[in-house]
Amino acid sequence: MLESPLSESPAIRSRIKHLLVNALHLEGLAPSDIADDAPLFGEGLGLDSVDALELVVALEKEFAIRIQSHEVGKEAFVSVSTLAAFIEGRLVAAGNAHAGS
Repeated sequence: MLESPLSESPAIRSRIKHLLVNALHLEGLAPSDIADDAPLFGEGLGLDSVDALELVVALEKEFAIRIQSHEVGKEAFVSVSTLAAFIEGRLVAAGNAHAGS
């Protein structure tokens, strides 16, 4: 079975779950309690706009990426899985940008 590079990386999903719990102080919740496809906002984890801002800062520090304000709240921030795919895309793009310089 072929795997695409970085696609749906369990390591990135795990790092995101740890960030969610630690950066947002989600007491009583373990990273392993967060389902990959559970909604981050509303009915899922119940995050709000302040949590979104804190999450963006934490993600930028953890993964050394920049997230523009218009990208927050879009499809990328639906679940851990969609966020992992977004971050993986950013990391690949950053790697390609550095390779070209």
